[in-house]
Amino acid sequence: MSYYDDIYEWASDNYGLITTAQARELGIAKQELSKLTARGKLTHVGRGVFRIKHYIPTPLDLYADAVALVGTESFIADESVLAMHGLALVNPDRVFVGTTKRTRRKLPDYIEIVQVPSCLEPTVYEGVPSMSVADAIRRCRGRVMPERLQEAVQDAAEQGLIRRKDVKSLVEELA
Repeated sequence: MSYYDDIYEWASDNYGLITTAQARELGIAKQELSKLTARGKLTHVGRGVFRIKHYIPTPLDLYADAVALVGTESFIADESVLAMHGLALVNPDRVFVGTTKRTRRKLPDYIEIVQVPSCLEPTVYEGVPSMSVADAIRRCRGRVMPERLQEAVQDAAEQGLIRRKDVKSLVEELA
């Protein structure tokens, strides 16, 4: 198998993305990623992040890109979690990415870093690391209309994004 085959196998399950760190784990040097980019097999997304050329875009690519660009231990946060799931009629102009670590990377303007407490346990929705929907709803109080958040709780419960036992406590917190 060639380097590209290894990359393709990895990236096809990861929104077409591969980072230099992931490539290193596969035994592929950073220089090989540069060569594949020059040959047109990869596209440079941002610092240390590449996408395979033959990838069919999805609505979640923006979120997967944002997390990959910020780095390990980052995840989608706050209003972006609600937008990702179509909840509370939110449409933030940036993608909020939560992290507990300080980030000094130069990032695109559409990404905003949000410092989150280390007690928040991230989860994964459709392969994208994310804050839980329940935590996102709690953190959006005061920034999103209460009626929309209450509706988001019901919609999220129907979609199976919030456990039934958490619905009651969330409704009480939002009242």
